[in-house]
Amino acid sequence: MRYIFILITALFIWSASATIVAQINISINIGDQPVWGPTGYDYAEYYYIPDIDVYYYVSLHRFYYYHNRSWIYSSYLPASYGNFDLYNCHKVVINERDPWRNDARYRNQYSSFKGQHDQQPIRDSKDSKYFVNKGHPQHNTWVQQQKQSKGNTTLQNKGNIKPQGNTGIRQNKVNTPVQNKGNVRPKGNTVVRQNNGNKGNAPVQNKGNGGNKGNGGGKGNSNDKGNGKDKK
Repeated sequence: MRYIFILITALFIWSASATIVAQINISINIGDQPVWGPTGYDYAEYYYIPDIDVYYYVSLHRFYYYHNRSWIYSSYLPASYGNFDLYNCHKVVINERDPWRNDARYRNQYSSFKGQHDQQPIRDSKDSKYFVNKGHPQHNTWVQQQKQSKGNTTLQNKGNIKPQGNTGIRQNKVNTPVQNKGNVRPKGNTVVRQNNGNKGNAPVQNKGNGGNKGNGGGKGNSNDKGNGKDKK
């Protein structure tokens, strides 16, 4: 029973996650929409064109039209519509699977849009959000701006991080030891040199002065006692 409960919970979580991902994926597809598509729609699955009773599948870039008693698709309009202007006709956005199966309903519902030229195509929009579309005249400029923005952001992040690390290391390792050693060493040298210098001078002065005893010890001269023996 416990195993079944865990399994049901896992399936529920997986289903919820899949739904969220699907919602995110279909939230926007401006980049996939044709450049002749109408502005104002972040997501569009199908276009219905009332003027020629044709459907366009955005994600696969296919036209669906009725021919020889069946619906067929092609990447291009049939030759009979070769001169049709897709930029100036009205397009109805339909977010429904296989809308041509309900063609009679849509044909009657949107027949009033025939001959209307009331929509701005993506190609002519000045809104920067449409620059992501590869067919838009500003697309290449937009791509270069995106690359430059990413490059500048990367350089700024690296520049801000590295100097902080280097400054901390140099101040701690270089400045502090030099100041400590510089303050300690001169004191040690001064004391040692003064002591050694005094010791060196003191012995020389003492020996030099004390050496006068040798001179004053004219005791050697008083040995003239030998001369005194001649009195005998």
